Amino acid sequence: MKLSGRIAQIVPTLILVSILVFGLQQLMPGDPALALAGEERGDPRVLAQIRAQLWLDRPVPVQYLHWVGNVLRGNLGYSWRTRQPVTQLIEQKLPVTAQLGVMAFAIAVAIGVPAGVVAAVQRNRVWDYLANAIGLAGLSMPTFWLGIMLILLVSVDLEWLPPSGYVPLTQDLWRSLATTIMPAFVLGYAIAAVLMRHTRSAMLSTLSQDYVRTARAKGLNERRVILRHALRNALIPVVTLGALELGTLLSGAVLTEQVFSIPGFGKMIVDAVFNRDYPVVQGVVLVTAFVFVLLNLLADILYVLINPRLRRA
Repeated sequence: MKLSGRIAQIVPTLILVSILVFGLQQLMPGDPALALAGEERGDPRVLAQIRAQLWLDRPVPVQYLHWVGNVLRGNLGYSWRTRQPVTQLIEQKLPVTAQLGVMAFAIAVAIGVPAGVVAAVQRNRVWDYLANAIGLAGLSMPTFWLGIMLILLVSVDLEWLPPSGYVPLTQDLWRSLATTIMPAFVLGYAIAAVLMRHTRSAMLSTLSQDYVRTARAKGLNERRVILRHALRNALIPVVTLGALELGTLLSGAVLTEQVFSIPGFGKMIVDAVFNRDYPVVQGVVLVTAFVFVLLNLLADILYVLINPRLRRA
């Protein structure tokens, strides 16, 4: 599909996501008005007033159209708990999770892709077995357990890094990196394992192709054959996986943020769900869907840059 077709899919995708998130929220048990009324939850007049203010006394289609109309004007609503604008909450939390996600993804790529290439080139040798063992460990190890073990070792025993908390980049660069490097490694290691296995599989398939054998027959340097001819084509499926994994990171790593007390997207969405703060849940999910769509569009652009033959498709 051409790039213009991908761009045209953004709007219907976001509309479908908005319908799903709004509709599924109606199935959640409990009454938000009761949670917001507090000590006055036994007063029917208070409950009726809250429902009227929040449009909860209207039919669901009317509530949805009211919300969509505000979204199209750039208004994601207000948190029912804190009365803060949802856009303001997202602006506060998104940079935190974005920093953590980008760092984790950089660590994953730096570990996973080279390990996958080495494992494919050294197939059925020591390095291949070692890379597969490390990858299997990354897939099997729970992120919260790895995070706790790192805190005990690096922070408590060695006292190299702070155990938890977050410092913004704009406030103190080095302190910010110190507070996010451990959670970023915890997230990145799990994704590195996935990238390693996919890179290895793609490289093994590519190394058996005729054009790779032809390049070797011409006497080209083995490193050039691997990096210039094999890896370039093997990266296409890895780019797709990378875009999805980066989107997952940016949508909020709930357990890791909880373990390291990182005030990001993950903690915000969990609190919003438990408090039945519908506007926050809807706003976060919609922004997350938009990020996923953009990352998939970016992956399509990278396909063309990596493999020029796709420009004619």
